Amino acid sequence: MARVDFWLTGQPVGKGRPRFTRQGRAYTPAKTKAYEMKLAAAASNAMQELKLEPTTKRCKVHILAQFEIPKSWSKKRRDAAVIGEVFPGRPDIDNIVKAVLDACNGVTFEDDAQVFRVMATKRYGDPMILVTVEWDE
Repeated sequence: MARVDFWLTGQPVGKGRPRFTRQGRAYTPAKTKAYEMKLAAAASNAMQELKLEPTTKRCKVHILAQFEIPKSWSKKRRDAAVIGEVFPGRPDIDNIVKAVLDACNGVTFEDDAQVFRVMATKRYGDPMILVTVEWDE
């Protein structure tokens, strides 16, 4: 079983809705595109360190997205967030997954259609995203 782990510090960003020009062309918002490029660079560095090429086999992806606890919250609510009684609302978890899979396209796997299992978790903690991609050799 081959495996690559990579992470990116900072607040996780979900895939933004496509925007349209006046001519009707769709494009990805700049914030989403920049975040996906940072994730792709982190994935590429991890793949190079392990001397791996993008796989053509089926893959499992595990995602942990941690968000900063708002400073304006009361101590009671902050403590509840630390132990997992309160979880982050936005961005939606499916948008986080879409951003990660799009960033990994052509870097860890050839196409995101190869992904057969995704496990994603959102919680409060040090803001970061941790991604693990596994496949059979």
